[in-house]
Amino acid sequence: MHKLAIRAAWVLREHPGDERMLASLLALLAAIRDTGSLALACQRTGHSYRHGWGLVREGRQVFGAPVIESVRGRGARLTSLGEKLVWADRRIAARLAPMLESLASEIEAELARATPGSEAALRIRASHAYALTALRDFAARHHLPIEITYEAGTDALASLHHAGCDAAGFHVPLGELESAVLPLCARWLDPRIHRLVNVVTRRQGIMVAAGNPKDITSVADLARPNVRFVNRQPGSGTRLILEELLARAKVKASRIGSFDRAEYTHAAVAAYIASGMADAGMGVETAARQFHLGFVPLVQERYFLAFRHEALSSPPVERLLEAMRSREFKAQIVRLQGLDANACGTVLELREAFPGFAQWSKPSARAKAPRAAPSR
Repeated sequence: MHKLAIRAAWVLREHPGDERMLASLLALLAAIRDTGSLALACQRTGHSYRHGWGLVREGRQVFGAPVIESVRGRGARLTSLGEKLVWADRRIAARLAPMLESLASEIEAELARATPGSEAALRIRASHAYALTALRDFAARHHLPIEITYEAGTDALASLHHAGCDAAGFHVPLGELESAVLPLCARWLDPRIHRLVNVVTRRQGIMVAAGNPKDITSVADLARPNVRFVNRQPGSGTRLILEELLARAKVKASRIGSFDRAEYTHAAVAAYIASGMADAGMGVETAARQFHLGFVPLVQERYFLAFRHEALSSPPVERLLEAMRSREFKAQIVRLQGLDANACGTVLELREAFPGFAQWSKPSARAKAPRAAPSR
């Protein structure tokens, strides 16, 4: 099965029919930011020094201001404009990554279906998770086709209930917050029909600027007038957790500035903060570490894949579980930081995962689950 990657590209249109691709300039600026040197940045991006200078001059011409400046004895650094360009590019990538990853996965599956003798892909609908991205890449290297579509965890579970996918990924917090989130998932799960596969345990909390200059230590601090906040979209699991934490702290959401400013991924929230446009936002520790931010842990949560129990004995799922349990894959997860993969690949019944599940599971209020549709 072919492995695809789809990326966004900047195209500057100054006049009809006149287009400039800015990918090379943006990559060079990002490398200058990381290395502090135009020469080293040219080496990293594969450009000659002469060509690198040409890109820098073109950037100044296009935007009407310099994008880098020389620092005597210290190489080069980005100007304010250069910084804005780099962080705008990173925010775009973070915001679009799940959608583009889902699209690439969908196209891979379509190409496979058009290839005689190819194996059908496992269809996974799931809340976005770094561990699932890693699993898709790992599975591709081992010739196990997976088609992943990212959406809210409850929507993914509804799709599984209606036989619209082979597995659904969702997350539930540990501890006292479990009772606030689990009922939203339980309506789509049936102990007679479904089994859970543990993926990771991860930490959710407040991502803050490096060094935590606003000294943010709790959700109550988000209501301070000098704190700029960026939220997750309504209906996301992370936003539900935040709203529950605010209710328990007796803090009204209306007191938090920009509470309705929302991003659709943990990485997009992290990029927003790292670019200096906000002071804090809720997200997973992995995203905070990825963007070199501070992190205030608030809650641990478990991320699961839900399957129909008969699917667990199918060859594709057995191969997937074998991959998840492998030492190689777990080591890859650990390198992401903030994720615990010790129980990865463990199969649980619903009442094993959630001892109090019975009080949230009401078969009389749940439609009869349809028979599973075969993988396409």
